[in-house]
Amino acid sequence: MSTSRDHVEILDSSNSSTDKVEINQEDGEVDVDKNIPEGGHTMPSSYVEPFVGLEFDDVEDALSCYKAFSRRAGISIRTNHTVLSSMDKSLIGVEYVCSIEGFCRYNLKLIERARPKAPETKCECKVMMTIKKNGSKWIVSKFVLQHNHELLTPRSTSLLCGHRWVTPTQKNLIHTLNESAIPTRKIMSILSKEHDGDYNIGCIPKDIHNYLGNGRKQLLEEGDAQKLYEYFLESKRNNLGFVYLIQVDADGSMGNCFWADGKSQAAYQYFGDVVIFDATYLTNRYKMPFVPFTGINHHHQSVMFGCALLINETAESYTWLLKTWLEAMLGCAPSTIITNDDKSMAKAIVDVLPNTTHKLCLWHLLQKVPEHLAHVHNKYP
Repeated sequence: MSTSRDHVEILDSSNSSTDKVEINQEDGEVDVDKNIPEGGHTMPSSYVEPFVGLEFDDVEDALSCYKAFSRRAGISIRTNHTVLSSMDKSLIGVEYVCSIEGFCRYNLKLIERARPKAPETKCECKVMMTIKKNGSKWIVSKFVLQHNHELLTPRSTSLLCGHRWVTPTQKNLIHTLNESAIPTRKIMSILSKEHDGDYNIGCIPKDIHNYLGNGRKQLLEEGDAQKLYEYFLESKRNNLGFVYLIQVDADGSMGNCFWADGKSQAAYQYFGDVVIFDATYLTNRYKMPFVPFTGINHHHQSVMFGCALLINETAESYTWLLKTWLEAMLGCAPSTIITNDDKSMAKAIVDVLPNTTHKLCLWHLLQKVPEHLAHVHNKYP
């Protein structure tokens, strides 16, 4: 985008008689200009900067064009709202805006937080493109270049949410490496070497976590998830102290789940000063980490304080699990918690158990000695 066009707003003033209904928008109703051009310029297959009157064959072509433009311009985009026909409810208009357009809702700012407030990410950027359907074509009816924030370089823009995706080739490689128990950080390292740098991969570790998590959820057949739920209901009827919690996403698929019985809660009251939090069990058919909370009783025997199945090993999943487990244990935090060396797990512990001492498991440390200190290990076996 050239400097001379950074603050130019281009509007159209042609007429059209297409019927419309209210806009589906979270913040309320917004009137859409009914004017679209009678004719336009056809979108070529190569890159072109959008302009009022530019024609597309379908919505996907328009989105691809605007994404290519926004990537070169140094911004990320999102769909702000859509317009439906009053006749058959079909899509007849879409508005795309900058990903940081708008502002934070006022009531959210009133919420008291125990930790420092997150920095503001919205800046009411005016960059936008509106397309409307005219017959069988989609035409750009409004195009605004005005922005009020710093633009990124095309290299850095590849890491923005709107420009990231996992390609089919990458999915095949990720699936193969995951089947071999290769952790996400090493998968990212392999992808970085294949693409000559992190900026050329096209995705970040979170995208790989999401892809693997979605694959695990798809493996959960309806019968299996239903049987697990029925087992929890039956256990709750037979054990008054049994507690469970299952996360369900917007699609109705099962997410993380946690359960603990009355014996686990009773044992925790006596032996819960030191807890082992282990997420290294991946032997189930769904590749979902099995996370048990264990401790040691006065006979030096292992006792269970609860169990969980997670869809991924992100800080968000661990945070949800620790909060759920702590609530099941009546809010009594342990004095010490022992884990393996995992950054996501460590972050969740700091957030949920700030007064608990975090220790690393000696067994896991010794397992990493040959890998990271091979020269010393070979010299002094």
